[in-house]
Amino acid sequence: MSKLINPKLGRTLKNCIGSPKLIGNSSRFATAIPKIFTNAPKTRVTTLTNGLRVASENSGRSTCTVGLWIDAGSRYEDEDNNGTAHFLEHMAFKGTANRSQLQLELEVENIGAHLNAYTSREQTVYYAKSFSKDLPQAVEILADIIQNSKLGEEEIERERGVILREMEEIEQNQQEVVFDYLHSTAYQGTPLGLTILGPPENIQRIQREDLVKYVKEHYHPSRMVLAAAGGVDHDRLVDLAKEFFSAEVDPVSERMPWVGHQPCTFTGSEIRHWNDGMPHVHVAIAVESVGWQHHDTIPLMIANQIIGSWDRSSVNGSHFPNPLVRHMSKTNQAISYQSFNTLYTDTGLWGMYFVSDNENISECTTAIQDEWMRMCTDMNAMEVTRAKNTLLTNMALMLDGTTPVCEDIGRQMLFYGRRISWPELARRIQDVGMEEVKDVMNTYVWDTCPAVAAIGPTGALPDYALLRAKMYKWSY
Repeated sequence: MSKLINPKLGRTLKNCIGSPKLIGNSSRFATAIPKIFTNAPKTRVTTLTNGLRVASENSGRSTCTVGLWIDAGSRYEDEDNNGTAHFLEHMAFKGTANRSQLQLELEVENIGAHLNAYTSREQTVYYAKSFSKDLPQAVEILADIIQNSKLGEEEIERERGVILREMEEIEQNQQEVVFDYLHSTAYQGTPLGLTILGPPENIQRIQREDLVKYVKEHYHPSRMVLAAAGGVDHDRLVDLAKEFFSAEVDPVSERMPWVGHQPCTFTGSEIRHWNDGMPHVHVAIAVESVGWQHHDTIPLMIANQIIGSWDRSSVNGSHFPNPLVRHMSKTNQAISYQSFNTLYTDTGLWGMYFVSDNENISECTTAIQDEWMRMCTDMNAMEVTRAKNTLLTNMALMLDGTTPVCEDIGRQMLFYGRRISWPELARRIQDVGMEEVKDVMNTYVWDTCPAVAAIGPTGALPDYALLRAKMYKWSY
């Protein structure tokens, strides 16, 4: 086991983090801890009088990323207005009361900046990448498109067609379809079961009044974070926020409930889309896990990393230490597989997405569930150590650049109310032992009802009763 740990990395983390007594095993990610001294840039946070949080990390670069992270997504919708959040994101760059679409595009291009946005089930994000000297202009543009979007009837009709074409493209992506199916069956009857884009009939009937209502109800300053990373002076950013985001609080928005007041219940169930015209079967199987702030989040991340991912083009084969990789490379039962750990505010999905053919899908599914059961009963310390090292490496690589750092700040501020430093996160990961990983596997995987979604020639996919029966095994 000792050969798997880089001694230099261990000493560096120890020096950065200090005594374990400073951190311990907190039951909640959001719990405050004593100050940790590191050489990493500090994340500074300021809350304005209207509730808007301003958070930034100054790395001294010549470039920066600044954006608005809004606690609003498809989870805030119902069956009647599903798709509104995503539709509104499309409309953001189509002109404001101060700029036409052409003027907006020219202004962004003239300073060499990039403007983008995306919508998820719990968040809507608008962000800009630019030179650090152009930060004031980038903030002003973001404020303009959020607060003064024109939402013209002509632009709405044009974007209606764009979104419908986007739906057609997504329907060609089997992985996207399977994960939408998985949410629809796992969280059936709840907002998390809705798709982000919404059904075509909703897109056809969304009008300007629906978009304006959504903004008034959900784009509340206290549900927003203005995050920035790169060459950013925090005090200057706060001044810009006060200048451009100082609108008074809307009483209607003040009364809107938060996500925590709308729990989404997980249901063990399945959905199968039979399509003999497809060459392969695409399957996702998942159990209910935990939300971002739960203390079991990191052990589940490590368990997810133990399984990892593989496909037939991978160089990892019969001599790889991962037992599932060795099995699949020898038997060719799967074309590819990847484990996933999708987190939301108060719930999550932990599972596996895999692709196989009709001849091997039954054996492939059995092999995956057998590996889950092995991890519940026969896990060893070496694979846990290997998974922790890999998880640390992947997380560090994901924070390379101003945009991923800015995204990390915005997301963590919404979920935790603070930014978790890299040394603290590294210590939390390193403090997890084999027994803790085994415990969470037994808590959330062993003898639980999974949610299953599949598309393709699913005839040989085991019946749900068999899949449920494989979620435990007899010991003699």
